Amino acid sequence: MTTHAKTPEGWYPDPEGHPQQLRWWDGSQWTQQTHPAQQVPRQSQPDPAKVQRQVQQQAGITPSAQGGGTLFTEPILVVNQKTKLVELTNEYSVMDQAGNTLGSVVQIGQSALKKIARFVYSLDQYMTHKLEIRDAYGQPQMMLTRPRKFMKSRVIVERADGQPVGEIVQQNVIGKINFAMMADGRQVGAIKAENWRAWNFAIVDHADNEVARITKTWEGLAKTMFTTADNYVLQIHYQLPEPLLSLVVATALTVDTALKQDARGFG
Repeated sequence: MTTHAKTPEGWYPDPEGHPQQLRWWDGSQWTQQTHPAQQVPRQSQPDPAKVQRQVQQQAGITPSAQGGGTLFTEPILVVNQKTKLVELTNEYSVMDQAGNTLGSVVQIGQSALKKIARFVYSLDQYMTHKLEIRDAYGQPQMMLTRPRKFMKSRVIVERADGQPVGEIVQQNVIGKINFAMMADGRQVGAIKAENWRAWNFAIVDHADNEVARITKTWEGLAKTMFTTADNYVLQIHYQLPEPLLSLVVATALTVDTALKQDARGFG
């Protein structure tokens, strides 16, 4: 992988060629910190044809040039929730437009009581949610915390080492849901639901220019009725600066838990 200064800090495959080793990129250069990669570095690969169909036909996105092969360097991210009849723990797989696994999103810190409470859907929104974004090697890249809330929610975004990235803050509870992306006390962008059910989102920068788009994709009516799986495609229109890039990726990878639940409750 070619890593450059725009790539966020994190664990990446060792550029020195050690296949079972990761090396820490501090945002501008490689460091001496290394970490053994997991023995099984990648999850089971999805059907590439199915992922390509999801991107091109369901989301209506024209294929683009491949990126750098990581969560932060691909122009298109496909985010699919692992299907289960009852949603007790959120878990998502993340792929590029060709169907290659880029990482995963896993909800952590779920107590038995909290899992039981998820059966009673109205209680779910009042609980704190923690999501860990991992790369294809299982190494944490970002941590997202949505504190318990009553009406408006917010999501705190941090790097794997605890360094703050910013926050995603809900702006309203009536009508089309709107979230502000905040960093260092200033607004760097926003996420705007395009309809009251919050199925699709436009992501804009501080000047209200669209920089990315999240599109909900469907597995079919029968499957949608009997499962809680949610599938999305993120399209980033051009190379974004930090911290906007990390906040956009964080938004796309947690849109159901962090954002869409609120639209269900208040739409």
